[in-house]
Amino acid sequence: MTFAWYDVVGFTGTLMILGAFAGQQMGKLRGDGVPYQLLNLFGAAGVLVSLFGTFNVSVFVLESAWVLVSAYGLWRGRKRRADAA
Repeated sequence: MTFAWYDVVGFTGTLMILGAFAGQQMGKLRGDGVPYQLLNLFGAAGVLVSLFGTFNVSVFVLESAWVLVSAYGLWRGRKRRADAA
């Protein structure tokens, strides 16, 4: 089995998403925290990059939504912190 560069990026993205989920479930990451949101955002972006190899519309829709929701979470958290200050 050989991996192209986009496969490595996609696999890394998958590990980031799974790591964020595991960290949140184990109480190591807060679901509304910046590290959790960034892991999800960049993880989903990595999976999107992997679609350069073989495109899959279902994965594209899922990961695009994942990126958008993560970006919204980052924006919302930043706004909350600014309002609290």
